Amino acid sequence: MSVTTTRLTCAAGLAAVVAGLLFILIQLIHPHEDVATVTTTAWTVTALLTMAMSVLLLVGLTGLYLRQVTEAGVLGLVGFLLFGACFVLTIAVTFVEVFVLPPLANQAPQYVDDFLATFAGAAVTGGVGPLPLANLVAAVGYLLGGLLFGVALFRARILARWAALLLAVGAVATLLVPLLPHALDRLLAFPVGLALAGLGYSLWREQRGTSHQSVQSDPRARLDAAGVE
Repeated sequence: MSVTTTRLTCAAGLAAVVAGLLFILIQLIHPHEDVATVTTTAWTVTALLTMAMSVLLLVGLTGLYLRQVTEAGVLGLVGFLLFGACFVLTIAVTFVEVFVLPPLANQAPQYVDDFLATFAGAAVTGGVGPLPLANLVAAVGYLLGGLLFGVALFRARILARWAALLLAVGAVATLLVPLLPHALDRLLAFPVGLALAGLGYSLWREQRGTSHQSVQSDPRARLDAAGVE
C-alpha cells in the first residue's frame, strides 16, 4: 500500500474520532484525585489513556487544520496552535501523574496532594513551582483555542459545521467549571469530545469520497482496481 496524502488525511480523521471518544470515556472512568488513588491500577490506566488520547488528538488536529489551511486563515492557525498546546501540556502533566507521583505518594504525600489540587481547582498549601502557570496556559489554550479553531472550521464550510460549532460552544462552556462541583465539571468535556469525533469522521468520509471519485475518473485506476492489465 502506497503512502498518499489522502490516506494520511484519512488516518488523521480516524485519530480524531478515537481521541474524541477517549476524551469522553476518560471523564467517565477517571478516579478521584487524591494521594491514595495515584498508586492504583485505575489511576495508571486512566493516565495512559489520557496520554494516548492527547497524542491521537494532536495527530487529528493537524489533519483537520491542514485539510483546510487556506480556508481557516490566521484564525484557524491561532486556534490550532492554542488548542494543540493545551494537549502538549496534558501529555507532560500526565507523564508526571503516572510515572512520578506514585513513587512520591509515601515519601511526599503533601506535594502529591498539592500537585493534584492545582489541576482540580482545590486549595494548594505548599510549593508546586510553575504548575499554576502551566494550568493557566492549558486552560486558556483549551478555551480560547477551541473557540477560535471551532469558529474557523465553521467558517471554512468544508467539514461538518455542526461539529465545528459544537467545538466552539463546548470550549466556551468550560467557563462554568468554577460554578460546578469537580465531580460534575467533567461533564462539560462531553460536547468537545463529541465535536472532535464528528470532525474526525467528517474528514475521513470526505477523503474517502475524494479517493473513490479519483478511482472512478481515472481509466487506469479503474483497470487496476478491477485487476485488468
